[in-house]
Amino acid sequence: MTKLLSILIIASTFIYANDLTSFKDLKGFLNIAGGTAHIKCEKEAIKNIMRFNKNINITIAGGGSGLGIKQVSSQLIDLANSGRKPSVSEIKKGDLKLFRFAIDGIAIIVNKENKLNNLSTKDLQDMFSGKITNFKDLGLDDAKINLYTRDESSATRKVFWKKALNKSSISPKARVVSSNATMKTIVSNDKNAIGIVSLGLVDSSVKVISLNNIFPSVDTINNSSYKVARGLYLLSSGKPSSLASAYISYLRSNEGSKIVNKYGFIAVNE
Repeated sequence: MTKLLSILIIASTFIYANDLTSFKDLKGFLNIAGGTAHIKCEKEAIKNIMRFNKNINITIAGGGSGLGIKQVSSQLIDLANSGRKPSVSEIKKGDLKLFRFAIDGIAIIVNKENKLNNLSTKDLQDMFSGKITNFKDLGLDDAKINLYTRDESSATRKVFWKKALNKSSISPKARVVSSNATMKTIVSNDKNAIGIVSLGLVDSSVKVISLNNIFPSVDTINNSSYKVARGLYLLSSGKPSSLASAYISYLRSNEGSKIVNKYGFIAVNE
Protein backbone atom coordinates (compact mmCIF):
# COMPACT_ATOMS: atom_id res chain seq x y z
CA MET A 1 0.00 0.00 0.00
CA THR A 2 1.46 3.37 -0.98
CA LYS A 3 1.91 6.17 1.55
CA LEU A 4 -0.62 8.37 -0.30
CA LEU A 5 -3.24 5.62 -0.32
CA SER A 6 -2.69 5.03 3.40
CA ILE A 7 -3.23 8.73 4.11
CA LEU A 8 -6.44 8.77 2.05
CA ILE A 9 -7.83 5.74 3.85
CA ILE A 10 -6.99 7.19 7.28
CA ALA A 11 -8.57 10.53 6.31
CA SER A 12 -11.77 8.96 5.00
CA THR A 13 -12.04 6.75 8.07
CA PHE A 14 -11.67 9.78 10.32
CA ILE A 15 -14.40 11.69 8.47
CA TYR A 16 -16.73 8.69 8.60
CA ALA A 17 -16.10 8.11 12.31
CA ASN A 18 -16.49 11.81 13.07
CA ASP A 19 -20.03 11.80 11.68
CA LEU A 20 -20.87 8.90 14.01
CA THR A 21 -19.12 10.31 17.09
CA SER A 22 -22.37 11.46 18.69
CA PHE A 23 -23.40 7.79 19.04
CA LYS A 24 -20.24 6.80 20.93
CA ASP A 25 -21.65 6.87 24.47
CA LEU A 26 -25.30 6.20 23.62
CA LYS A 27 -27.31 3.02 24.01
CA GLY A 28 -30.90 1.88 23.77
CA PHE A 29 -33.70 1.46 21.24
CA LEU A 30 -35.04 3.75 18.52
CA ASN A 31 -38.27 2.86 16.72
CA ILE A 32 -39.07 4.57 13.40
CA ALA A 33 -42.14 4.08 11.16
CA GLY A 34 -44.28 5.86 8.58
CA GLY A 35 -43.53 6.93 5.02
CA THR A 36 -42.08 4.22 2.80
CA ALA A 37 -39.99 6.42 0.47
CA HIS A 38 -37.39 6.89 3.21
CA ILE A 39 -36.83 3.26 4.15
CA LYS A 40 -34.15 2.10 1.71
CA CYS A 41 -32.01 5.16 2.32
CA GLU A 42 -32.38 5.05 6.10
CA LYS A 43 -31.62 1.33 6.30
CA GLU A 44 -28.08 2.07 5.14
CA ALA A 45 -27.69 4.82 7.73
CA ILE A 46 -29.05 2.51 10.44
CA LYS A 47 -26.62 -0.22 9.43
CA ASN A 48 -23.70 2.20 9.80
CA ILE A 49 -24.87 3.35 13.23
CA MET A 50 -25.48 -0.14 14.63
CA ARG A 51 -22.15 -1.34 13.28
CA PHE A 52 -20.42 1.61 14.99
CA ASN A 53 -22.16 1.07 18.34
CA LYS A 54 -23.52 -2.38 19.09
CA ASN A 55 -25.40 -1.06 22.15
CA ILE A 56 -27.86 0.71 19.87
CA ASN A 57 -30.82 -1.02 18.24
CA ILE A 58 -32.85 0.81 15.60
CA THR A 59 -35.95 -0.55 13.84
CA ILE A 60 -37.72 0.95 10.86
CA ALA A 61 -41.12 0.10 9.34
CA GLY A 62 -43.57 1.49 6.79
CA GLY A 63 -47.29 2.07 7.01
CA GLY A 64 -47.47 5.43 5.28
CA SER A 65 -46.87 9.00 6.42
CA GLY A 66 -50.35 9.38 7.90
CA LEU A 67 -49.94 6.32 10.10
CA GLY A 68 -46.46 7.43 11.15
CA ILE A 69 -47.80 10.83 12.23
CA LYS A 70 -50.54 9.16 14.28
CA GLN A 71 -48.13 6.72 15.91
CA VAL A 72 -45.51 9.29 16.89
CA SER A 73 -48.24 11.64 18.17
CA SER A 74 -49.41 8.81 20.45
CA GLN A 75 -45.78 8.12 21.37
CA LEU A 76 -46.01 4.57 20.07
CA ILE A 77 -42.80 5.20 18.11
CA ASP A 78 -39.82 7.52 18.64
CA LEU A 79 -39.65 9.06 15.17
CA ALA A 80 -42.04 9.16 12.23
CA ASN A 81 -41.06 9.32 8.60
CA SER A 82 -43.29 11.66 6.63
CA GLY A 83 -43.27 12.57 2.95
CA ARG A 84 -45.33 15.67 3.64
CA LYS A 85 -45.37 18.51 6.11
CA PRO A 86 -47.95 17.75 8.81
CA SER A 87 -50.98 20.01 9.04
CA VAL A 88 -51.21 22.70 11.71
CA SER A 89 -53.75 20.61 13.63
CA GLU A 90 -51.51 17.50 13.45
CA ILE A 91 -48.55 19.48 14.73
CA LYS A 92 -50.56 20.92 17.60
CA LYS A 93 -52.23 17.64 18.55
CA GLY A 94 -49.00 15.64 18.63
CA ASP A 95 -46.66 18.46 19.75
CA LEU A 96 -44.70 17.56 16.64
CA LYS A 97 -41.17 18.75 15.93
CA LEU A 98 -40.20 18.68 12.25
CA PHE A 99 -36.76 17.83 10.85
CA ARG A 100 -36.43 17.94 7.07
CA PHE A 101 -33.43 16.03 5.73
CA ALA A 102 -34.17 15.54 2.01
CA ILE A 103 -36.22 16.59 -0.99
CA ASP A 104 -37.85 13.94 -3.16
CA GLY A 105 -39.70 13.95 -6.47
CA ILE A 106 -42.82 11.95 -7.28
CA ALA A 107 -42.35 10.09 -10.56
CA ILE A 108 -45.09 8.86 -12.89
CA ILE A 109 -44.16 5.35 -13.99
CA VAL A 110 -45.29 2.79 -16.57
CA ASN A 111 -44.09 -0.63 -17.64
CA LYS A 112 -40.79 -0.70 -19.53
CA GLU A 113 -42.56 -2.00 -22.66
CA ASN A 114 -45.00 0.91 -22.74
CA LYS A 115 -44.32 3.41 -25.57
CA LEU A 116 -45.67 6.34 -23.56
CA ASN A 117 -43.00 8.98 -22.92
CA ASN A 118 -44.81 12.16 -21.94
CA LEU A 119 -48.14 13.33 -20.58
CA SER A 120 -49.70 16.76 -20.33
CA THR A 121 -51.40 17.70 -17.07
CA LYS A 122 -54.76 17.42 -18.86
CA ASP A 123 -54.06 13.89 -20.14
CA LEU A 124 -52.82 12.85 -16.69
CA GLN A 125 -55.96 14.22 -15.05
CA ASP A 126 -58.17 12.45 -17.59
CA MET A 127 -56.34 9.15 -17.02
CA PHE A 128 -56.51 9.22 -13.24
CA SER A 129 -60.11 10.43 -13.18
CA GLY A 130 -61.13 7.55 -15.46
CA LYS A 131 -62.12 9.75 -18.40
CA ILE A 132 -59.38 8.19 -20.55
CA THR A 133 -59.42 4.43 -20.11
CA ASN A 134 -57.46 3.18 -23.11
CA PHE A 135 -53.94 3.95 -24.33
CA LYS A 136 -55.26 4.29 -27.89
CA ASP A 137 -56.81 7.61 -26.82
CA LEU A 138 -53.24 8.82 -26.38
CA GLY A 139 -52.17 7.65 -29.83
CA LEU A 140 -50.75 4.35 -28.61
CA ASP A 141 -51.78 0.71 -29.06
CA ASP A 142 -55.27 -0.45 -28.09
CA ALA A 143 -54.90 -1.51 -24.44
CA LYS A 144 -56.93 -0.83 -21.33
CA ILE A 145 -55.19 1.44 -18.82
CA ASN A 146 -54.66 -0.11 -15.39
CA LEU A 147 -54.50 2.69 -12.83
CA TYR A 148 -52.58 2.27 -9.59
CA THR A 149 -52.51 4.73 -6.71
CA ARG A 150 -51.52 4.81 -3.06
CA ASP A 151 -53.85 4.72 -0.06
CA GLU A 152 -55.24 7.98 1.30
CA SER A 153 -52.79 8.09 4.22
CA SER A 154 -49.88 8.16 1.77
CA ALA A 155 -47.95 11.40 1.36
CA THR A 156 -46.89 10.23 -2.10
CA ARG A 157 -50.55 10.20 -3.14
CA LYS A 158 -51.34 13.54 -1.51
CA VAL A 159 -48.41 15.35 -3.12
CA PHE A 160 -49.20 13.79 -6.52
CA TRP A 161 -52.89 14.73 -6.19
CA LYS A 162 -52.05 18.30 -5.26
CA LYS A 163 -49.08 19.08 -7.51
CA ALA A 164 -49.54 16.81 -10.55
CA LEU A 165 -53.33 16.48 -10.73
CA ASN A 166 -54.04 19.98 -9.40
CA LYS A 167 -56.50 18.38 -6.94
CA SER A 168 -58.62 16.75 -9.65
CA SER A 169 -60.32 13.45 -8.84
CA ILE A 170 -58.77 9.99 -8.69
CA SER A 171 -61.02 7.24 -10.00
CA PRO A 172 -62.39 4.85 -7.36
CA LYS A 173 -61.50 2.11 -9.83
CA ALA A 174 -57.79 2.82 -9.36
CA ARG A 175 -56.14 -0.05 -7.52
CA VAL A 176 -54.69 0.93 -4.16
CA VAL A 177 -51.09 -0.07 -3.39
CA SER A 178 -49.62 -0.10 0.12
CA SER A 179 -46.07 1.14 -0.49
CA ASN A 180 -43.64 2.66 -2.97
CA ALA A 181 -41.73 -0.60 -3.28
CA THR A 182 -44.91 -2.58 -3.98
CA MET A 183 -45.99 0.00 -6.56
CA LYS A 184 -42.72 -0.41 -8.44
CA THR A 185 -43.03 -4.20 -8.44
CA ILE A 186 -46.64 -4.15 -9.68
CA VAL A 187 -45.96 -1.68 -12.49
CA SER A 188 -42.90 -3.65 -13.60
CA ASN A 189 -45.12 -6.73 -14.01
CA ASP A 190 -48.19 -5.11 -15.62
CA LYS A 191 -47.76 -4.03 -19.25
CA ASN A 192 -50.78 -1.72 -19.05
CA ALA A 193 -50.02 -0.11 -15.69
CA ILE A 194 -49.49 3.50 -14.75
CA GLY A 195 -48.63 4.50 -11.21
CA ILE A 196 -46.65 6.85 -8.99
CA VAL A 197 -43.52 6.30 -6.95
CA SER A 198 -40.84 8.15 -5.03
CA LEU A 199 -38.12 9.23 -7.47
CA GLY A 200 -35.55 7.94 -5.00
CA LEU A 201 -36.82 4.38 -5.54
CA VAL A 202 -36.88 4.43 -9.35
CA ASP A 203 -34.67 1.88 -11.09
CA SER A 204 -34.43 0.11 -14.45
CA SER A 205 -37.42 -2.14 -13.70
CA VAL A 206 -39.86 0.65 -14.64
CA LYS A 207 -40.08 3.56 -17.08
CA VAL A 208 -40.43 7.15 -15.89
CA ILE A 209 -42.71 9.51 -17.82
CA SER A 210 -42.14 13.22 -18.43
CA LEU A 211 -44.86 15.62 -17.33
CA ASN A 212 -45.44 18.53 -19.71
CA ASN A 213 -42.14 17.56 -21.41
CA ILE A 214 -40.16 17.89 -18.19
CA PHE A 215 -38.42 14.75 -16.96
CA PRO A 216 -38.05 14.39 -13.17
CA SER A 217 -34.44 14.50 -12.05
CA VAL A 218 -32.28 16.03 -9.36
CA ASP A 219 -31.56 18.96 -11.70
CA THR A 220 -35.19 19.65 -12.70
CA ILE A 221 -36.31 19.41 -9.08
CA ASN A 222 -33.50 21.70 -7.94
CA ASN A 223 -34.39 24.35 -10.52
CA SER A 224 -38.13 23.91 -9.78
CA SER A 225 -39.05 23.12 -13.40
CA TYR A 226 -40.38 19.74 -12.23
CA LYS A 227 -42.83 20.74 -9.54
CA VAL A 228 -44.09 17.37 -8.27
CA ALA A 229 -41.72 17.26 -5.31
CA ARG A 230 -41.89 17.23 -1.52
CA GLY A 231 -39.75 17.35 1.59
CA LEU A 232 -38.88 14.21 3.52
CA TYR A 233 -39.24 14.71 7.26
CA LEU A 234 -38.46 13.02 10.52
CA LEU A 235 -40.96 13.92 13.23
CA SER A 236 -40.80 13.62 17.00
CA SER A 237 -43.43 14.25 19.64
CA GLY A 238 -41.88 16.93 21.79
CA LYS A 239 -38.11 17.25 22.00
CA PRO A 240 -36.39 14.18 20.49
CA SER A 241 -34.41 11.91 22.79
CA SER A 242 -30.61 11.97 22.73
CA LEU A 243 -30.56 8.91 20.47
CA ALA A 244 -33.25 10.29 18.15
CA SER A 245 -31.44 13.65 17.99
CA ALA A 246 -28.17 11.93 17.10
CA TYR A 247 -29.94 9.96 14.38
CA ILE A 248 -31.43 13.13 12.85
CA SER A 249 -28.02 14.84 12.96
CA TYR A 250 -26.37 11.88 11.27
CA LEU A 251 -28.78 11.98 8.33
CA ARG A 252 -27.89 15.67 7.94
CA SER A 253 -24.14 15.11 8.29
CA ASN A 254 -21.68 14.85 5.42
CA GLU A 255 -21.81 11.06 5.50
CA GLY A 256 -25.59 11.03 5.88
CA SER A 257 -25.99 13.45 2.98
CA LYS A 258 -23.94 11.15 0.77
CA ILE A 259 -26.31 8.29 1.62
CA VAL A 260 -29.36 10.48 0.96
CA ASN A 261 -28.00 11.58 -2.43
CA LYS A 262 -26.98 8.03 -3.31
CA TYR A 263 -30.64 6.97 -3.29
CA GLY A 264 -31.80 9.71 -5.65
CA PHE A 265 -32.92 12.27 -3.08
CA ILE A 266 -31.59 15.79 -2.59
CA ALA A 267 -29.91 16.10 0.81
CA VAL A 268 -30.93 19.00 3.04
CA ASN A 269 -28.60 20.22 5.78
CA GLU A 270 -30.71 22.58 7.89
